[in-house]
Amino acid sequence: MALKGIGGFQLVVDARDRAAVVRLRERKHREEKPFALMYPSLDAVRADCEISELEERSLLSPESPIVLVKRDHWAGQATAQRAVSPIGEAVAPRNPNLGVMLPYSPLHHLLMRELSFPIVATSGNLTDEPICIDEHEALQRLREIADLFLVHDRPIVRHVDDSIVRVICDREMVLRRARGYAPLPIAFRSKIENRESKTVLAVGAHLKNTVALKIDNNVFVSQHIGDLETKQAYSAFQYLVQDLPRLYDARIDIVACDMHPDYLSTKFAMQLGLPNKPIQHHLAHVVACMAENEIEPPALGVAWDGTGYGLDGTIWGGEFLLVKEDVSFERVAHFRQFRLPGGDRAIKEPRRSALGLLYEVLGDGAWDFPPLVADLSEQEKSLLRQMLEKQINAPITSSVGRLFDAVAALVGLRQASSFEGQAAMELEFTRQKHIRAAYSFMVTDGLPIVVDWAPGILQLVDDVAGGEDAGLISAKFHNGLVEAAVDVAKKIGESKIVLSGGCFQNRYLTERIVERLREENFRPYWHQRIPPNDGGISAGQCVAAIQSEKMN
Repeated sequence: MALKGIGGFQLVVDARDRAAVVRLRERKHREEKPFALMYPSLDAVRADCEISELEERSLLSPESPIVLVKRDHWAGQATAQRAVSPIGEAVAPRNPNLGVMLPYSPLHHLLMRELSFPIVATSGNLTDEPICIDEHEALQRLREIADLFLVHDRPIVRHVDDSIVRVICDREMVLRRARGYAPLPIAFRSKIENRESKTVLAVGAHLKNTVALKIDNNVFVSQHIGDLETKQAYSAFQYLVQDLPRLYDARIDIVACDMHPDYLSTKFAMQLGLPNKPIQHHLAHVVACMAENEIEPPALGVAWDGTGYGLDGTIWGGEFLLVKEDVSFERVAHFRQFRLPGGDRAIKEPRRSALGLLYEVLGDGAWDFPPLVADLSEQEKSLLRQMLEKQINAPITSSVGRLFDAVAALVGLRQASSFEGQAAMELEFTRQKHIRAAYSFMVTDGLPIVVDWAPGILQLVDDVAGGEDAGLISAKFHNGLVEAAVDVAKKIGESKIVLSGGCFQNRYLTERIVERLREENFRPYWHQRIPPNDGGISAGQCVAAIQSEKMN
């Protein structure tokens, strides 16, 4: 059923009915990405999930977001004390967590009062498109998906998805900022004063796009738009760029954007005919986190993600940025680079990242690793080999996100992904608990420091060849990253450490780094109201643009 909610349509099926869930996946073109669930009551959630006090508070909050919680440890096991969970694997394949929410609109309350079971409640769209907000549009766009339509006569002016949060370090972290949170302002303060307070419009990144507006000391971050891959998503972006300033009756002085010249958001910003400030991607990540934590520079930013355009034209993503008083920065450390055969194809095929990683340290020996090449034809292997040998269509990267992908492929978890971040998520979920052993990541002297993953990856390859458990390998990899971050912090010597980027959606990685930094007497900061992923880029662009403007 297509249900008209507050911020758009949702697609709803009985979450207990595997055939219905699979049919929804086929019609929506969403192969494996987890679906969100709506439960009739908190007690019903408790029957299937382990919920902490903070997670319960989030579920019952006025914002009523989707909260990522752990499936109950009894799930899937029939016992004398407890029945098997009705939520099947098809809802969230190979995922120990469920995204759950409670009814938050009158129509949801009326519906769920009649039901005694949870329902899948996912965005009313095809994958990668914005959600439908009008019933006439929904009848056209969703006619091949929905069998029934439940509508009302209240018009929806702006599409707004359900927000997503996860409790990390005993705090709520917003992973998707939308209904309930946007466009509430984030207040920021600076000791850099300027009588003329300019208004900044920031157009965000290409993935998980949001738009932000800085007025005086407030940054208003829009609802989640999504990836600007489709015509519909780009149209929604264009509308929001006009709508957000109109909503606050704002006259724009500066437009901030990403430095990547090929981002649609950047191209759009360049066409507006207003003063333009390109902001480096990872600086925007770090400054967004500094702003919401009210941290003044200097600070050491640890920016780990999948992709970001670097100052040298390469793909960054494993960065340590020392942010200075004028919000300029120095790239004081980064991860060792390796090549991505096929460029963006590597995002969807983690084995390509793994082959590039192994080729960097083993040369032709990379082709002797069966799990990576077993499913490749001779033609594919020849093409990939040429890319790496001749350095054609094989850009170099320092990305920790791609490092996660490579390790997931090396341990045999995932050679190809059906959605962004899938391989890294499965590596996180596989990790054995209570393991403190770590692979060796060598941290060089001098500036910029290079975090050389080669010793650890060679240890990992030996463990894979020796049949070591994937969960132990995952734990040692996570711990290796943590210790590398601590080692770099010690060499730089700045007490304030700011954690940002999509990799810090990983709960264990974030909590363990925070724990280790505190043990070494550093002061770590991380995201709460602004997403650590690219949904927070627009906020960082706003703050970086106005701070650099004040220094000019």
